[in-house]
Amino acid sequence: MAKKVVATLRTTTGKDYAKVIRMVRSPKTGAYTFRESIVPNDQVKDFLSKK
Repeated sequence: MAKKVVATLRTTTGKDYAKVIRMVRSPKTGAYTFRESIVPNDQVKDFLSKK
């Protein structure tokens, strides 16, 4: 079973984080790869809108 990531991303500083997984297509082979990043909750929309 998969581990629960959300519990480990919480800190006492008051800023909550989210693990974001984005699918990116390789221009060389055309295959899809996955990019994982941990970003603050208020920057999730900005991260997903970037290309």
